[in-house]
Amino acid sequence: MKVLGKAMRSIWVEADGWSVGVIDQTQLPHHFATARLAAADDAARAIRSMLVRGAPLIGATAAYGMCLALRQDASDGALERAYALLVSARPTAVNLRWALDEVRRAVAPLPPPERAAAAYQRAAALCEEDVAINRAIGERGLALLQEAWARRGREGRVNVLTHCNAGWLATVDWGTALAPIYMAHDAGIPVHVWVDETRPRNQGAGLTAWELGQHGVPHTVIADNAGGHLMQHGLVDLCIVGTDRTTARGDVANKIGTYLKALAAKDNGVPFYVALPSPTIDWALQDGVREIPIEQRDGAELCDVTGRLPSGELATVRITPPGSPAENHAFDVTPARLVTALITERGVCEASPDGLRSLFPERTQAGA
Repeated sequence: MKVLGKAMRSIWVEADGWSVGVIDQTQLPHHFATARLAAADDAARAIRSMLVRGAPLIGATAAYGMCLALRQDASDGALERAYALLVSARPTAVNLRWALDEVRRAVAPLPPPERAAAAYQRAAALCEEDVAINRAIGERGLALLQEAWARRGREGRVNVLTHCNAGWLATVDWGTALAPIYMAHDAGIPVHVWVDETRPRNQGAGLTAWELGQHGVPHTVIADNAGGHLMQHGLVDLCIVGTDRTTARGDVANKIGTYLKALAAKDNGVPFYVALPSPTIDWALQDGVREIPIEQRDGAELCDVTGRLPSGELATVRITPPGSPAENHAFDVTPARLVTALITERGVCEASPDGLRSLFPERTQAGA
């Protein structure tokens, strides 16, 4: 996708051939900066601090974290220590464990001198697979936006509401929920995006709005609680969100507040779609509300806000009274019954066990 008019991905191997470059998302939208990861500890820290975030990008970063670890020590013990370090970095996104399993499976049978090169090869392949998957999601989802445009008689604009950031910043490229939007925009469909601010970290206001602006997609930032009002007044044609983990029956875990958008959409007859790459499906889980682990983050994310002063300086300020406690659940689970359909790289399906199996017949509910 584009940064200052130039094509760019969210993660890459640096010119030295071994260290890893990423976009520092904690500094967006006020400052565009990149960071260099030179050790597994750097990768784990980047994931924990949300310097990188989004389930697919977390997985890619973890895969390269394994590469960095094996470059320093390729023994069996070092392999397992690196795996344990990285898998514990964040609990909710299933891509993290999936990517680590893929790299470990590729290198474990090899003699230690061959492991680092094999890890880099598998990590690079995972990144290319992510790009291809997300491009396919965009193509599948484009049809839904074309249908919405047709229902409008090809007049006015197609209004899409999204939550959090599920664009190319959350993946290696293209994004999940935003991929169909980018393709619709590029195809000449007059698409407009309502961008939830997505408290407490403001990934919508800070990241989604930034990348949509970089690509020239019309958008408007709204308060998190404005979505229902817009739906009541016919100002939302459809919702598209991403997911960090999807169960075998179609429940989806996404950034906190997604469930409330799905409830409002259901009440107002607005289609609610979830775009997901297949690595985010946890085939071993059924009941998302009870079985998906929900990350609880530092309450300071609720209490403090960082922004740019008129002078151009960045400042962090406290917005809550001294001594008031804060509880910060990072995700919630939207039950399958509230999801109109799932958009995957293989097609669009009902959010149900039968729907998912129709696209992924090689998998079983218990995993395969």
